[in-house]
Amino acid sequence: RGGSAVIDWESLVLSIELAFATLLVLVPMAVLVARWLATTPFSGKPWIEGLLALPLVLPPTVLGYYLLVAMGVQSPFGAWFEALTGQTLAFSFAGLVVASVIFNIPFAVLPIQRAFESIAPEIHEASRCCGLSFWRAFFKIDLPLAWPGLLSASVMTFAHTLGEFGVVLMVGGNIPGRTQTVAISIYDRVQSFDFAAAGAMSLLLLLVSLVTIAVGYGLVDRLMRSRRSV
Repeated sequence: RGGSAVIDWESLVLSIELAFATLLVLVPMAVLVARWLATTPFSGKPWIEGLLALPLVLPPTVLGYYLLVAMGVQSPFGAWFEALTGQTLAFSFAGLVVASVIFNIPFAVLPIQRAFESIAPEIHEASRCCGLSFWRAFFKIDLPLAWPGLLSASVMTFAHTLGEFGVVLMVGGNIPGRTQTVAISIYDRVQSFDFAAAGAMSLLLLLVSLVTIAVGYGLVDRLMRSRRSV
């Protein structure tokens, strides 16, 4: 790698692929879980919400360790995956997707849950009086009204996945082209004292993350202003 400020495009592309794969898997599940939590009162609800929020407070190494154990070939899940695909789940892109889905749960579920909670109960009552089925009301009423929360959740999940380091390193290791994300590649450059390359890649990741968040927030703000003007 030398000392030249060369961007590791392969690791950046891998990070973007991981972010999109995480959105594809996590967002549909987050919508259903968030809708259930927002509209279903039960005594154990604080425990479920606390469990979903754990990735926000657990050190990445702790979460990464438990995920690595759960994906190992000696675990039932890891053994099942290896028997099914012939490959290990740990230290693979598939393992990174599983880990990314789990450590992004609060970033996806919480904003969508708050969006569903902001929908007035009278709207649901009116939909039932009109004879709408659950799923018809869900797609025609709930999702359009909760769309700003869903968009915010998608943006935060995407940006968080791009920058995640600890869990990704624990679960995926550092395999170029397979599990070496841009955050790990930056760490490698620093370890090899290639500060010019590390600085260039850090700046690129900062700009990509900033643009992602700014564009997302701009879309949410425009959507909210258009609703208020109706």
